Amino acid sequence: MNKSFWCVCLLLTACFTIKAQAQSSSYKDKIDLIHKNIYEQFYDASEGLFLETNDPKHNDKPHSFLWPVCALIQASNEMEELDRSGKYMNPVKKAIDQYYNTNPPAPGYQAYVVKEEADARFYDDNQWIAIAYLDAYNRTGDKKYLDLSKEIYRFMLTGYDEISGGGLYWKEGDKTTKNTCSNGPGILIALQLYKITKESQYLDTAQMLYKWTNKHLLSPEGIYYDAVKLPGLKIDSATYTYNTGTMLQSNVLFYQVTGDKAYLHEARRIAKAARKHFYRDKKLPGHYWFNAVMLRGFIELYQVDRNKKDLQFIIDDSERIWKEERDSNNLLGKKKVKTLIDQAGMLEIYALLAQLDI
Repeated sequence: MNKSFWCVCLLLTACFTIKAQAQSSSYKDKIDLIHKNIYEQFYDASEGLFLETNDPKHNDKPHSFLWPVCALIQASNEMEELDRSGKYMNPVKKAIDQYYNTNPPAPGYQAYVVKEEADARFYDDNQWIAIAYLDAYNRTGDKKYLDLSKEIYRFMLTGYDEISGGGLYWKEGDKTTKNTCSNGPGILIALQLYKITKESQYLDTAQMLYKWTNKHLLSPEGIYYDAVKLPGLKIDSATYTYNTGTMLQSNVLFYQVTGDKAYLHEARRIAKAARKHFYRDKKLPGHYWFNAVMLRGFIELYQVDRNKKDLQFIIDDSERIWKEERDSNNLLGKKKVKTLIDQAGMLEIYALLAQLDI
């Protein structure tokens, strides 16, 4: 081969390397800015708790409900994947500890800070925490994360009964709704616990919840409805990215656990249906954290298929949001008042994308 050909090859290689480095740096810059803003504008250091929004007049309570903090603990785990200093999860975990409620039938985390008032316990809030803690256990081997995840697993099973043929309720004490957002994450927790322990009870739970969710909440379009309303079994046909995301990820994990390619084919089908349904006019729906949960499923599939094209629409949307939905203070969200859950959702998205070698 002639010298000119090799010069062209070297030039192209250099261009691709520079582009990859620039993208990586770009994600790091975004991550650092969002994280800094969270602790400057959404954190009460005196109490070790977080705030719902950056405007006190818009906050329902002195501190945040648990749900946005659930988003932040996962984002913090992803930051620790990038930076192994181990400094990101601990302050968030200490905040979450303040929602811990030991009421029977099993300990769990309530929706608001325990010392400030009693509140309900949502099964999905607890499950998002367990998912983050299981990821942290797999990364660190720290047994406290595994023990807490097992405790949350026990709490979530108190929300199971045979009404409607099975499935988990959404909220403790509320027998009117069983949701994809409590059953999809339940499958993920059970599968991760099975992968760690090899105890068959966890795989049995995952299969039971998987069958129920597909029977009741899988839409003809191939994505997932929000809920079954009880006692009449009426379907709430709202569709959210996170519900489809947990079921996408569940299928990939089932494939990893069982080796059954039917699960992998189903994951690919769900991924295709999700892109078609949710990505309209070059935009995803506006709830960033819901989209972060969907991204987890797409990344799980990417780890098997290594097909960057499956992720490109989410990458493109994340760049669009940074350009179009960021204010002069680098806070994200389409509304004037910014929310903790939006910052945490985008923090997770950028941290997940930064981890990919693409």
